[in-house]
Amino acid sequence: MTAPADVLGASGPLDVLLAELDGMVGLRGVKAEVRSLADELQVNAWRSRAGLATGAVSHHLVFAGAPGTGKTTVARMYGTLLRELGVLPGGEFREVSRRDLVGQYIGHTAEKTAGVFEQALGGALFIDEAYTLSRQAGSGGDFGQETIDTLVKLMEDQRDRIAVIVAGYTEEMRQFLCANPGLSSRFAKVVSFEDYTPDDLVGIVGRMVAAGDYELDPASAPALADHFRRVARAPGFGNARDARRLFEAMRKAQSGRLRRLGRIPDAAELRRLRSEDVLAAIACSARGVAE
Repeated sequence: MTAPADVLGASGPLDVLLAELDGMVGLRGVKAEVRSLADELQVNAWRSRAGLATGAVSHHLVFAGAPGTGKTTVARMYGTLLRELGVLPGGEFREVSRRDLVGQYIGHTAEKTAGVFEQALGGALFIDEAYTLSRQAGSGGDFGQETIDTLVKLMEDQRDRIAVIVAGYTEEMRQFLCANPGLSSRFAKVVSFEDYTPDDLVGIVGRMVAAGDYELDPASAPALADHFRRVARAPGFGNARDARRLFEAMRKAQSGRLRRLGRIPDAAELRRLRSEDVLAAIACSARGVAE
């Protein structure tokens, strides 16, 4: 078992984890919620070691927000945080969706769901697009409802041995929580993930550029911000997913430009993403949206 950290600010894995969380672009409210959870868990650990009562604490959470807002990344961090605090010593993170939980006939689903749950004990179970399990979503049907009913019981019976994190669109998750009378009470809180701002998305692209060993022309920032302001209003806006697609389009534009040089580019040219690459990628993205 991993020993719980004595001090949240002490140098160690927990401190590194919280610094990594703070280093993520945007997500101010989410960061505050996770730090609040960390504080509470740490104090409970101290109280327990001092022989004081702590009361029952649920580690289950709802992550609500649009796609591409960092829900999976933060869920992984939360699972690691629980491990570093000694709450869930297994520390494993398992991500599943409807197809991993729902069977082909009544009875099979409960068995399948229980099997997945058992394998995740000691760590965090992340259920993405959990709203697809509910009848209200129109795609879950009775088999999906059977998964929810099974989870409600398991989450209570094993609440000290697992953290269940369910994620999905905000409105759909509200409906999901009404799918079983006891479901909402199983979760400690709902953490809301807001859309990234255009400036956030420019920053995310910048990090992708740096991680890929590229250099971006600083003069491209206004064009990128204008682009993200436009796409943020379009149906199906994907937040960081759109930033990733744009970065990949920028790389493709650069590749085409360099191939047309008629010679092997030097290292500086291979690293540099010019404004024309950015504008070509934005134009390509605009054509895709129009189509």
